[in-house]
Amino acid sequence: MFRFWGSPDQPSQQGSSQSWYPPSVTSSSSSSRPATPASSSGSPRPSSHVPPAEAAGTIASLKDKSVDELRKLLSDKDAYQQFLQSLEQVKIQSNLKDELSKENLQLAEENLQKEPRIMELRNQCRIIRTTELATATEKLNELEKQKEEMLKLNSPASLIQRIQESVNQTDEESENLHQQLLDKEIDLAAFLLKYKKLRTTFHKRTLIHLAAKTSNI
Repeated sequence: MFRFWGSPDQPSQQGSSQSWYPPSVTSSSSSSRPATPASSSGSPRPSSHVPPAEAAGTIASLKDKSVDELRKLLSDKDAYQQFLQSLEQVKIQSNLKDELSKENLQLAEENLQKEPRIMELRNQCRIIRTTELATATEKLNELEKQKEEMLKLNSPASLIQRIQESVNQTDEESENLHQQLLDKEIDLAAFLLKYKKLRTTFHKRTLIHLAAKTSNI
């Protein structure tokens, strides 16, 4: 039935008509020829890797065709394409391709619809960077300066100096109180009450100052 493929009187027609067919067609048509001694002893032909179910479906579509119809499939490109598009597996692939194209088109349209919102968000980010971010940076720098000042005021050396100043102030206040007594600006009872309190505070602060200087802080 397929003898015309390898007949001696049609070698040029076969080569020219099969040049536009996919490799699976040329390999399947050449595989239908009887094997020559050279081909049977040589390396095996490469497989077309067609799944059995698809191959069976294609064979079922071809088995009822006449010799003229098969010859037309080999010589007529339009007839071949029409037959190819009628196969079930090809229809499934075409439908899948159409669905994917529609989905891609839908996604593209949705992205275009979101473009104004994206531009608005970009503008908002630009405004935040140029205004709110600048304000926050300035505030942060101010807080950093306050932090440095607080650390400086609460450093060990600063604390010892402030304790020494309070000691000197208490001592000066007690001396002034004593001078008031000498000048009779205060009676003895009031003097003793205030003077005792000032000297007690003076000695406490002196001890704290001494402990701070001799510690490892």
